[in-house]
Amino acid sequence: MKTHPSIEDIAHRLRDMIHAVGEMIYGATIYEMVRDLQQQRARIEHLFVLVVFGDLLGVPVLPPYYALQLLPYIVPSIETWKRSMLRERDLTELTDFDT
Repeated sequence: MKTHPSIEDIAHRLRDMIHAVGEMIYGATIYEMVRDLQQQRARIEHLFVLVVFGDLLGVPVLPPYYALQLLPYIVPSIETWKRSMLRERDLTELTDFDT
């Protein structure tokens, strides 16, 4: 004996389908732009931290007074920043392959 799906099951499936279509439209329209903006933000943030805390790598740029005032905001990301700045890069990482 077959049971018919309830209204809640149909509504749940419809919501899932609408969500999937929304994700497809997002991926087809603005996903790449959002990814590029996130990468650009990360580069600017790395540059800011380099200017402010460059002395951790041996690049004195700002007096330590200003760096100490900004230190509480930067502490959570110092280790990942140091790793990313000291990581070796090759020419393929510096070019953008999007055409």
